[in-house]
Amino acid sequence: MKVVLEHLTKQFPSLDKKNKTGVIAVNDFNFEIPDGKLIGLLGPSGCGKSTTLNLICGLQKPTSGRIWFGETDVTDLPVENRGVGLVFQNYALYPHLTVQQNIMFPLENLKGKDKLSKEVMKEKALEAARLVQIDHLMDRKPSEMSGGQQQRVAIARALVKRPRVLLLDEPLSNLDARLRLQTREEIRRIQKETGITTVFVTHDQDEAMSISDMIVVMEAGFVRQIGKPQDVYDDPVSLFVAKFLGTPPINVFNGEVRHEKLYIGSECVLETPGVPDQEVSVGIRPEGFVLDEKGAFTTSLQAVEVMGRDVSIVSTHPQSANVTIRSIISSDHKIDTASGKVRFSLKPHKVFIFHKETGDRIPFTCHTEPGLA
Repeated sequence: MKVVLEHLTKQFPSLDKKNKTGVIAVNDFNFEIPDGKLIGLLGPSGCGKSTTLNLICGLQKPTSGRIWFGETDVTDLPVENRGVGLVFQNYALYPHLTVQQNIMFPLENLKGKDKLSKEVMKEKALEAARLVQIDHLMDRKPSEMSGGQQQRVAIARALVKRPRVLLLDEPLSNLDARLRLQTREEIRRIQKETGITTVFVTHDQDEAMSISDMIVVMEAGFVRQIGKPQDVYDDPVSLFVAKFLGTPPINVFNGEVRHEKLYIGSECVLETPGVPDQEVSVGIRPEGFVLDEKGAFTTSLQAVEVMGRDVSIVSTHPQSANVTIRSIISSDHKIDTASGKVRFSLKPHKVFIFHKETGDRIPFTCHTEPGLA
């Protein structure tokens, strides 16, 4: 089911009597969610991602704009008539009911021509349980299950009616790190098997990037960038997007462009053809550093952390906006710690420059290693 958001805006009344305009939680959101894809809504707390989800499902009404499921305008349809499945951060399972009864619950509310027999409901509940691999737990109650198992019950309950759209609002937040990894892999498997159009809300960029076909990065109600996860990571439109994606996070420096060359401090680190002279913010991905005794960029070594196949070099620089700089290199490299300094050359495609005031990306093309002038 294709979902189209057309100039979607949600404004809440202000609690401050002096502020007559209110709070705009979602601001002119335009996006077409392709049929059968998993879309990650990503952003910090308060960015509007959960409000967007609530607008799609019908729990809240938009101030303006329209919502389409396929060719049907569902903007004014109540939530029960939209054909959506919902999974929230708190699983909201009924503690006195078994797994089977929890999964069957949405089916028991069907009326008229949609009403099902008990046998059919049990069959559908078992089918949904098999999909999330909890069919052997049908007689247990939520208190007898782990957090991950409870989450699967919630997903099975959302899937049992075969919704047109599946909406997941931070569904993994209550799980520990290992369970989160396992469950997000399960969500991706289930989504691919069912082919249900899915919107997944999270503030965790690792989750969004690992399972989404496309991600939507939001900030303060605005959509900042939409694209395939790797494309957004490799080609961020702003410093906000660049900083939000990536583990470890991007390293940010104060820099300056002079005569089409990028300087960090006194060192010329890259050529920037076509970029006018100006002060800039410089973002360098951790994997953008190349250990090089003759490299153009020098930092003060703090520590070397061995992480198996990779090594994280922790260093500092006077122009760094981060407390420390993290550079990820292969563990095959030998690092001389005696001098207290470490020199790098930079991978041009892992270096981004941004407007100092607006944070907008300044494009440039660098085909060669820096000219050290």
